[in-house]
Order: sequence, then structure tokens, then C-alpha cells
Amino acid sequence: MTLEQVLAVRPSPGHPRAYQFPGFQRSVLRSGLPVITVPIAGRPLVSASLVVRVGSGDEPQDRAGATVLAARAMTEGTERYPGVELIEAAERLGATLNVEATWDAFVGAVEVAAARLPAALDLLAELVERPTFPPDDVARLRDERLNDLMQVKADPRRRAERVFAETIYRPTSPYSRPAGGTEETVPGLSSEVLRELHGSLLAPDRAVLVVGGDLEGLDVPALAEQAFSTLVARGHGGSASSPPPAADSALDGRVVRLFHRPGSVQTELRIGHVGLPRRVPDFHPVSVMSAILGGLFNSRLQMNLREEKGYTYGIGAGFDMRRGAGPFSVRTAVQTPATVPAVREILAELDRIRDAKVTDAELAAARDYLVGVFPLRFETPAAVVGAVAGLFIHGLPDDELTRYRAAIEAVNADAVLAAAREHIDLDRIAIVAVGDADAVGPELESAGFGRFETIDDSAPESGGEGGSAEAGERACP
Repeated sequence: MTLEQVLAVRPSPGHPRAYQFPGFQRSVLRSGLPVITVPIAGRPLVSASLVVRVGSGDEPQDRAGATVLAARAMTEGTERYPGVELIEAAERLGATLNVEATWDAFVGAVEVAAARLPAALDLLAELVERPTFPPDDVARLRDERLNDLMQVKADPRRRAERVFAETIYRPTSPYSRPAGGTEETVPGLSSEVLRELHGSLLAPDRAVLVVGGDLEGLDVPALAEQAFSTLVARGHGGSASSPPPAADSALDGRVVRLFHRPGSVQTELRIGHVGLPRRVPDFHPVSVMSAILGGLFNSRLQMNLREEKGYTYGIGAGFDMRRGAGPFSVRTAVQTPATVPAVREILAELDRIRDAKVTDAELAAARDYLVGVFPLRFETPAAVVGAVAGLFIHGLPDDELTRYRAAIEAVNADAVLAAAREHIDLDRIAIVAVGDADAVGPELESAGFGRFETIDDSAPESGGEGGSAEAGERACP
């Protein structure tokens, strides 16, 4: 069979199937803790998450990393189940216990067969309310984090992520530093610090319990009332409408920062600026625009830099939306000789999507993809529970997930263009490169992309956020 014959009979994309996000019910315990119950018939593995709307973005600067470290240390033992006994208690139930801290939230979760949910909720309450933070275990986890920070400098990809954040945000923003803390803050995170942090977390007015799965015959609010009856006594209060983390931009123009890594055969590139919080009125047009720009395999950036130019194996772009304004970034690694041509093409694509409407084919492909993969994101109760928890974290309406597909389908080319022009700022943008300055520095500086700075990334960092400048800033010709 010839290629033409194969292409003639290959299947074409079908229409997205109908899908309805599971409905859910709300109730409130006597303590004031909200409970959201998500019945999902036929899913006997139940997921339950206690979600607190406090995350790494809410930490004071001198305790950066405390929330992530506390989450890791909580599974090291509780008042009732010291050490490995906590894991053994979970194993006896056939349950999986987990604690996670993100920029936006602190989450304790358990997955278990529906028949064992009552005991699992008791164990979850023990985990989140009564951890002991053993000093030896905290010290071990703290040392692991410090070792990880050392490894970041040896990993160009992770190094680029860190210095990009330091470049686009002011040092006063928590988003300028790693969520897990820095070399300056992590050594001071003792058991006492973690206990103090934990004591301020569990306030019913900024927490929610979300339970999803096949809940036939289970009175979830009653079970939660029994398991979490002491939560109000242990909480210190808090504000359900606490402000989002500060996300002030450090950029006042175009900035080019080259972190010198001698002998590197590739250059890690991050290009972008402070982006958007999750709560924006044009979320759906932004989602479609991001997919067309750099979120699909056949996105504009991918087709240009990978398929046409051959500069990279892959490239992506988009907005990391948090409670505060997370970063907008283009992310890729290119061969060293392609560094300047790649930057030039990326900037051209950013300009192009702001300059003219996307094509009907691009629009259809992006909308079909986002609508089509939406149900695939919620194949497990844990994923559904996580999505519902996200509504609480970001203060979104209950119908946000139900109307998502229709809202995406309603996005037109005018809305995409408006979103690009509103949210991609080519006048205040950072170009961050981690690579061999001897090989690419002169060409990158002379290209005139913006104020140019070279940093010797092999030298020890200074006490500041951004490392030490070897050559300093120089005006471009």
C-alpha cells in the first residue's frame, strides 16, 4: 500500500464524547469544617482529602520550606502511631496515606476500600491532627533537602527553573524562591518550627474535607463528625479570605541573563514573565491560546523549533496559575549553536500570536484537545477529589468544572487574540539561559534582545537570591 493510500484510509479525529463531571453535596460539621461528598458509582476505592488553604506561598521568608518539610515529616509518626507503626496501621487497612504541600494548599489524603472508610478517616485525622515531628527524622529530611539543593546546581533544567523565578519576581515574593526552601532557610527548620507551623494550620474556616468514590450506604458527614470532632479545638483560627501571595514583578524591561556553565553542549532556555492567578475572567481563552502557542504536540512553538528548525526535541509554553500570579514561561533546551536563533524564533512566535488571529484549524484543534482530554483527567476518585478541592483552594464557583467544556468550545479567535495581547508582555520579559557563555555569550549579547548579564554559575552563590554577577549588566548596542 502506498503512502497516499495509507493517508486516504487513516482514521480522522472523532467528536468528543458527552461527559458530565460528578455532582457533589456540601455539609458542615459542628466544628465548622465543610465536608464535600462526591458520589461516584462503581468506584469502590474511596479517596478522602483534608485540604487546608495555606501553602508554601504563605510562609514568611525566613521560614521558606517549612510547609513542604512539615508535610514530608508528618508521616514519620503520630501520638498514637509512632514511627513505622503509622505505615503499618495504614497497611492493615489496605490504605495509602499521603501528605502534600503545594504553593497553594496543604493536603492530607487517604485512599481505601469503601468498606474501610470509617477506620481510614480516623487514621487520616490522627495523621493531620497529631503528628509528632520526631527530631531525628526532621533532621534527616532536612539534610535530604539540603543535598537536593546542591544537586539543583548540577542539573541545568532545574537550575534554569530556579534562576528564572529569581529573575522575574521581586525577592519579597515567595514565588522568587523554591517551594521547598533555600540554602539559607532550610537549616533553621527544626521540629519546633514545624510544630509551630502545624499548630497554625488546622483552622476549620480555611479547610475542607472532600470524599469521593462509591459511597453507597455510607453517611460521610457522620463519619467525618466522629473522626474530626477535635479539629476546632486544635485550630488557631484564620481567615477564609486570606490574600493571595505577593507576586510583584522584578522586570522593568527586557532582561537577558546567561548563567555560565563551561563546556555545556546544550542551553536551557526559559523565556517569560509574571503571569496570572487562577481566578481570571478570561481563563478559558487563555487556556486555548496557551495550547495553540505551546501546549500541544503540534503547537506553534513545537512546529517551528522542533519540526521545521530542528533546534530542540521539545518545547512547551503556558501559565502556571496559582492563588497568586504564577509564571508565564516558554521552556526548552537547545543545542549550544542554536541558542540565539532559538531565542529569536521564540520571541517571533510570541509576537505573532499577539499580532493576528489564530487560524480556524488551530482553534479547532486546541478546543477539541482540551475538551477531549478533560474526562481523562478524572478517571479515578482521587483525581475528582483533587479537582473539587481546587474549587475550594481558588474560590471558584461550584459549576466551574461542569461548564468547562462548553466554555472552551465557546472560545473564538477574537478571544484568543485578546488574551494574548492582554497577558503576554514582550516589553517586560526575561530571557534566562543556562549554558556555555564562552560559546554563546558574545552572540547573545550582540543580538540586542535586552539588558545583558552574565553570571558565573560555577562560583559559590552569594547570600542573595540571584547569585553573583561576574560581568554585570551591560546595555545592548
